[in-house]
Amino acid sequence: MPQSKKSSPPKTFEERLRRLEEISTLMREGTCTLEEAAGFFEEGIRLAKSLEKDLSRIERKIEILVNTPNTPEESPELELFPEYNEEEESK
Repeated sequence: MPQSKKSSPPKTFEERLRRLEEISTLMREGTCTLEEAAGFFEEGIRLAKSLEKDLSRIERKIEILVNTPNTPEESPELELFPEYNEEEESK
């Protein structure tokens, strides 16, 4: 069931992802009008951008945590998964 524009937007990452999936399903069903589809598309783009922004922010935090040296003499790793990148380069 589509949310009305007056209801508050989903707050958590999971709620926003669920709403994006709901919008995708509604649009694929093809039962909405062109005007509704345009509104769903606009909402979906906003949700996708906000989800992507959150994922990028979390990815940066993970990179910082992974790359923080344990001791002052230790240098940080420059890649998140260096062994994975080596496999990709050898293909």
